[in-house]
Amino acid sequence: MQIDKINRERIKNLKKEKFFMRLGGGEARLKAQNIKGKMTVWQRIEYLLDPGTFVETGGFIELHNENFGLEKSKTPGDGVVTGFGQVNGQLIYIAAQDFTVLGGSLGEMHGKKIAAIMDLAIQNGAPMITLNDSVGARIQEGIGALAGYGEIFYRNTKASGVIPQISVIMGPCAGGAVYSPGITDFIVMVKDTSNMFITGPDVIRSVTGEVVTKNELGGPDIHMERSGVATYVGENDESTLDWVKKLLSYLPSSNLELPPLTDQAGTPISSDIPQENLVPSNTTKPYDIYQVIESIVDPLSFFELQSEYAKNILIGFARLYGRTIGLIANNPRELAGCLDVNASDKAARFVRFCDAFNIPLVTLVDVPGFLPGTDQEYAGIIRHGAKLLYAYSEATVAKLTVILRKAYGGAYICMCSKHLGADMVVAWPGSEIAVMGPKGAVNIVFKKEIAEAKNPLKKAKECEVLYMETISNPKIAASQGYIDDVIEPRETRNIVGRYLVSLTGKTVPAPKRKHGNIPL
Repeated sequence: MQIDKINRERIKNLKKEKFFMRLGGGEARLKAQNIKGKMTVWQRIEYLLDPGTFVETGGFIELHNENFGLEKSKTPGDGVVTGFGQVNGQLIYIAAQDFTVLGGSLGEMHGKKIAAIMDLAIQNGAPMITLNDSVGARIQEGIGALAGYGEIFYRNTKASGVIPQISVIMGPCAGGAVYSPGITDFIVMVKDTSNMFITGPDVIRSVTGEVVTKNELGGPDIHMERSGVATYVGENDESTLDWVKKLLSYLPSSNLELPPLTDQAGTPISSDIPQENLVPSNTTKPYDIYQVIESIVDPLSFFELQSEYAKNILIGFARLYGRTIGLIANNPRELAGCLDVNASDKAARFVRFCDAFNIPLVTLVDVPGFLPGTDQEYAGIIRHGAKLLYAYSEATVAKLTVILRKAYGGAYICMCSKHLGADMVVAWPGSEIAVMGPKGAVNIVFKKEIAEAKNPLKKAKECEVLYMETISNPKIAASQGYIDDVIEPRETRNIVGRYLVSLTGKTVPAPKRKHGNIPL
């Protein structure tokens, strides 16, 4: 059959047009991206997604505004590529901004494209990933640009707890552009090439007189170590996208699914250090909590989040018997493992994410209390600590707690105690569960006896032993049903893993309400 010459010409022209559409702002600007150490928008998409799986949507959309010379601009896709594909066989939806087209600025049609792909992600129950590389709102479009942001923020909120949302900051992200990532579940940045701030250095200088660089204001190190905005910072575009791929391997596609399951139920844990030696009996001596984690979870499966922020508490995903878990642990090497404002926020948000996406929680406890001091009180430790109480109490997924060494006062309650609905609480021998530690307690409870003793120091030590035997001994808590068992350290993986399997079908009916009022 002879091919229609007109149709052949049409197809030829279409291919040519699509070729130039993929050039974005032109070859020179694409090369400039690579010179800066940044991948182009299509390089990023092709690196992240499985080969041959990406389907673009809205590729022919262009800006419809002609103010201030915009009509002279070529705007393929209006500066954003949207579509869907697969990452390691898992369906994902994506919006990737193209900095070569008007600086990736967001205008009305740009916003509508992102909103449309988000709608598809929500409707089809699949993760939404945005690759942000934009100077911010397109000023020439005025209310149209603001409307575009508003539509995105609204959908971020509606998608929260329904599908995982991951924001990858791969260039500038300023002004209104930062609020969408701020609503999403994970914010990933790239070293040296990304930054985030609401008002830039120039505005700050003109308003307050303060002189600050972009990196000092909102660079990756700032958001990873001080603000807690960033979940992870990659060395370059490639390693950052690799991290996103690994993150997805722990997550379900939506709140209607269970996390992926791998076959590691029978994998033995090998360690040069016996588990009973991992945690010193001296309650003031620090130790490596990472070694404890590795002795419990499946080999090489711990995937830490926010590793440089609020180091006194660790959060991250891991696998236990092949099942994804959310792991929270006090870190005795930082502030003795105390809870403070930042640690409470960090852990509370992670607990709520895991609960939203059916990820069981495993909590490793070694906490002396809340960090004392006027700085903490003035910063609202009452309100922030209450967030962690609220998050654990609200969670209906399986909640498994191991008390490693000490659990004192309100911090004991906060760290997923039986009183907050934990399904299993076990303690290691020698752990202490009490209102406060023995030294502080005896000075109150036995104050008179110590003062009247011939040898006050000796009497104080005797009182400490008595206090530990009759009050803080974990067997006392077990006898009252507040912990389920006192176990040998070497039994931990097996016991927690079996509990985890037994709670796979856990359901908790909730009272009817619109929503609670978490102490934000």
